[in-house]
Amino acid sequence: MNDMAPINPNSKNPYLKGLYAPVMEEVSADKLEIIGEIPRELHGGYFRNGPNPSSSPKGMHHWFDGDGMLHGVWFENGSARYKNRFVQTHDLKTGGADAMPGIFERSADRDGRTVHYRDTANTDVVYHNGNLLALWYISGQPVAVDAHTLETIRIENFNGKLPRNISAHSKVDATTGELVFFDYALYEPKMWTGTVSATGALTHFQEIELPGPRLPHDMGMTENYTILHDLPVIFSESAIRNRLWQIHVADQPTRFGVLPRKGGAPKWFEFPTCYIYHVINAWEEETPNGTEVVMAACKMVPNGFSPDPQYGAYSAMADVLALRAQPFIWRMNMATGEGREEQLDDAVSEFPVVDSLKTGRKTKHSYHVVFDDCIEQRFSGLVKYNLETGASERHYFPKGVFGSEPVFVAREGGDDGFLITFTTDLAGQSEVHILDTEDMSAAPVARVKLPQRVPLGFHGTWAPGV
Repeated sequence: MNDMAPINPNSKNPYLKGLYAPVMEEVSADKLEIIGEIPRELHGGYFRNGPNPSSSPKGMHHWFDGDGMLHGVWFENGSARYKNRFVQTHDLKTGGADAMPGIFERSADRDGRTVHYRDTANTDVVYHNGNLLALWYISGQPVAVDAHTLETIRIENFNGKLPRNISAHSKVDATTGELVFFDYALYEPKMWTGTVSATGALTHFQEIELPGPRLPHDMGMTENYTILHDLPVIFSESAIRNRLWQIHVADQPTRFGVLPRKGGAPKWFEFPTCYIYHVINAWEEETPNGTEVVMAACKMVPNGFSPDPQYGAYSAMADVLALRAQPFIWRMNMATGEGREEQLDDAVSEFPVVDSLKTGRKTKHSYHVVFDDCIEQRFSGLVKYNLETGASERHYFPKGVFGSEPVFVAREGGDDGFLITFTTDLAGQSEVHILDTEDMSAAPVARVKLPQRVPLGFHGTWAPGV
């Protein structure tokens, strides 16, 4: 008779411990300790989303399975306050991990629908129509969150008019206030795109036919166009059984479909096979040969690691999550149909951001994370790119300190401004660092001490004036 306790399958899961270990307490704290001085012109909130299991996983757990948790820091008159709150998704409120399958589990029928992955709204967060929207990677129900309190308001269906779901990396046009979004199906050769007005009314929705099912992650948006990604990666149940959850189809080209934001057939541009997680920005340029739609993004490259046996059954997951990419620019001429691909730099960076008030318009700079030399996804610094020349400047965190995707807040009338990021160290202490982008190598102009650890996570946004 074997009296030994069963081995916990998550004992070797790197994304449930250390820098990634979940926090269970929802904290509110005012008048945070500040080292240095918060610039007086900073008035608004920095918010970051990420996976945070609300209970201990009982089976195999993928990092993406964690319930969404928002961390927010508000700045006003040189002071700062902090809150964190779980995003109250439908799946969390109806049982969470105990009721819905995760990435490593087979699909299941729940609540009259087929659930492939639990919908956690843990991936991105955008600011639209006066609220935050927490969004999920595999196209889920957007969740409206109060930008002042982080309390969940509702599952957002735009007055009952949203036909399907919204994928994580949808875009907000700060000039018009519109939300431009996309959606896709895991098993059908289709994609959808739509627009929601500044006041929350669905104004456009259309279906796009594809050669086969796809697993895109992001999209581009310019003043007049939407850019959809037909990339050679698909969802695969057999890959899930091998702890991968996706497979590449290397003999197919990468295609970008450029279509008017108000509707119309896409014009497709073919490029060499690649995969893209995150778009930097997109815009339009007038040339003697017609309008060029320009998209800058981070193109995936091999990560250089081998599966590490220390992670046991999670070695394949760790390898897939070790994202490495380089910045590229694609130019697509709407008159001639010509497409050109240009590499901006051969250095590795990811999780790019620009001034959110200029998304869809040409920006001079972008800001990316720099990866630590580790198979686990952690960021040891930040890099500022000049998108016109490829020139770059770097800022490294102190040894043992790791950052989050930042937000950029411009000085009025200038190209430079302030870069804001959460940091967490190996001892479990978290801060907010504020950098002056005119001198990326300098120490932060301010460090804000936080009352609890902020686990490493995913994407963030800036909401001005909240």
